[in-house]
Amino acid sequence: MRRSRWSKLLALLMAFGLIAAACGDDDDAADGDDTTEETAAGGDEGGDDGGDEGGDAAVALGDICPSPIIIQTDWNPQAEHGALYQMVGEGYEIDTDAKVVTGPLVAGGAETGVDIEIRIGGPAIGFQQVTAQMYQDQSIHLGYVSTDEAIQNFEDNPTKAIVAPLEINPQIIMWDPETFDAETIADLPDDTLINVFGPAVYLDYLVGNDIIVESQIDGSYDGTPARFITEGGSIAQQGFASAEPYLYENVFEDWGKPVSFQLIHDAGWEVYAAPLAGRPDVIDENAACWEAFVPVVQQSVVDYVADPTTTNELIIELVEAYDTGWVYETDLANWSIEQQLDLGLVGNGPDATLGNFDIDRIQKVIDDYIAAAGVGEGVTPDDLVTNEYIDESIGL
Repeated sequence: MRRSRWSKLLALLMAFGLIAAACGDDDDAADGDDTTEETAAGGDEGGDDGGDEGGDAAVALGDICPSPIIIQTDWNPQAEHGALYQMVGEGYEIDTDAKVVTGPLVAGGAETGVDIEIRIGGPAIGFQQVTAQMYQDQSIHLGYVSTDEAIQNFEDNPTKAIVAPLEINPQIIMWDPETFDAETIADLPDDTLINVFGPAVYLDYLVGNDIIVESQIDGSYDGTPARFITEGGSIAQQGFASAEPYLYENVFEDWGKPVSFQLIHDAGWEVYAAPLAGRPDVIDENAACWEAFVPVVQQSVVDYVADPTTTNELIIELVEAYDTGWVYETDLANWSIEQQLDLGLVGNGPDATLGNFDIDRIQKVIDDYIAAAGVGEGVTPDDLVTNEYIDESIGL
C-alpha cells in the first residue's frame, strides 16, 4: 500500500518538485478555474455568505469583513496549514477544478457571519510565488508570504503581514547520521554536496556566513528521495523538518532509517515562513476586519494543535479531492503536529503571545537579506509586518 501510494507521489515530484512553491523565485503566473464540482456533506449547500450577519456567534464578522475572506496558500493541504482549515465550518464546498474550499468561517466551532475560501498553491498556481498571485488576482485578501519573499518583492509588489501561524521556518538541511558525524550544517565537510532547489538567497546567506562553501551547493534537487537514497546518504539535502524525517524513516522503504538535520532558522536565517500577508491597500481597507479576524487565526492555531482530528480529516479529504498527485496521510499529519510543537515551529513569539512578530528579528532578516542578495535597502520592519491586530492574551 505504501509503495503504491509512494509511486503516485514520486510521479508528481519528478514533474514538479516537492518544495518548489516554498523555496522558488519563479514569478510565472497561472490562473485557476472557478467551477464548483463537489459539495461536502455536513451542512446546507451554498453557504449564503456564511449565514446570518454574525447571528449569535461568539465572534461576529458579518458587518466588518468581506465574504468570503479569500486566502492563498503556498502549497497543497498539509498540517502546516492546519490553522486555516480549522476555520472552515460544516457545509463547505470543494471546487476540484480551481483547487479551492469555501465554507462558513468558524471560531471555536461557531459561525462568524462570513465565509472563508482557501486556495492551494504549488502546482495549482504554476509554482509561482504567492505575492505574484495576489497581484495578479486582486480578489485575494491574504496569502502566505515569507519574510524574504516580501523583501524581494517590496519595491514593485509590496505586502504587509498581520499574523504568523508558524513561528519558525520548517526548512532544513538533512544528512545521514551514519555517514556524517555532524550536529550542524557547518559541521559537514567542505566537500559534501548539498542537493537543493537553487538558486536561493538563504544559500547565499549560508555561504556569506562561512556555514558552507559555494562549491557544496548542487542546485539539481528535483524534490524526490531518489538521489539521496541512491548515493547512500553521501550527500546532504534540503527538506522540511515537519515532513522529511518521517518520510525517510517510515515511508521511503529503500531508506527506512532516521536522518539528522538542522533548521535553516537555527543556522541564522530567521525568516517567518508562512505569515498571512496582503497588499497594503487590502490591509488598510479592511483594518476593522483584521482586528477581529486575526485573534480568530491565533486561536485556531491553539485549537488545531490541541485537537487536530476533524481538521486533519478535512485536509486528507481535500488532498484526495484535488488529486494533484500530492499524497498525504493521517499518520504524517499527526506526526507533523507533534514535530512542529517539539521544535517550536508552532509556538509563541518573543513573549507569551502566539502569532506576533519579533521586530528585532525582522530587522535582522532585512539586514541579512541585503548582505546576501544586495536587495532591500530602505525597507523597514514596519513596511513588512504589523502587530496592530494581535491579541496578546492568546498563546500556547
